[in-house]
Amino acid sequence: MTLLLNPMKLTAAQQRLLLNLQKRKERERLGLCIVEGEKFTHDVKEFVEFSFTDRDTPIFREIITTENPQRSAAVARVPKWTLEDVLKCQTVMVLDAVQDPGNVGTLLRLALGFNAGIILVECAEVGNPKTVRGSAGALFYAPWVTVERDVIENVLAESAVPIYRLELKKGAISPEKLPAGPLVLVVGSEGKGIKIGVKGASVAVRHNKKLESLNVAVATGIVLYTRYSQQE
Repeated sequence: MTLLLNPMKLTAAQQRLLLNLQKRKERERLGLCIVEGEKFTHDVKEFVEFSFTDRDTPIFREIITTENPQRSAAVARVPKWTLEDVLKCQTVMVLDAVQDPGNVGTLLRLALGFNAGIILVECAEVGNPKTVRGSAGALFYAPWVTVERDVIENVLAESAVPIYRLELKKGAISPEKLPAGPLVLVVGSEGKGIKIGVKGASVAVRHNKKLESLNVAVATGIVLYTRYSQQE
């Protein structure tokens, strides 16, 4: 089934909105983002405010950010999840200053694939076009919230579930040794690691020592897959 695109030319107000959505402040204020491509638009159609094609506005190429531009796109509502929604998940990922939007998008995709929730602490914006693309629609269906750094430690203390830190340290356990029940997995950036001052056992994905480190999304994906496969 193909989603019908808006047959009318965009209004001046809609075009102003598209230009405003190029700015993070406006995306966050309005709770909207742009999704690119007919398939993507169809996959998240319940969140779509309006869709448009390259024939509907002369600023289409200014709006679309892919290297091989799509010919259709849409403005979509970013869902509003609560902390309670996230904490209901068996695995809660806390992303500590993961600044690369592609990685954040991939981690959202992993969260949907492996039934996890995400708490973002000083991370790349979810509505960023690169994050939206990287999530492949997952940002609309996997629960996530943004929490300020000065309150995250209290949030984790009140969650009353085991906390694990994804870090390659002496004594770290391997992913298959994680408990089957609910847990929090704290994930840091590749450059700076985990800065949140919360205690927890270390879990590591061991690899060839010639490689300094795994990509944060790759390492997290291995942990999530291991837990998911053990729970099936």
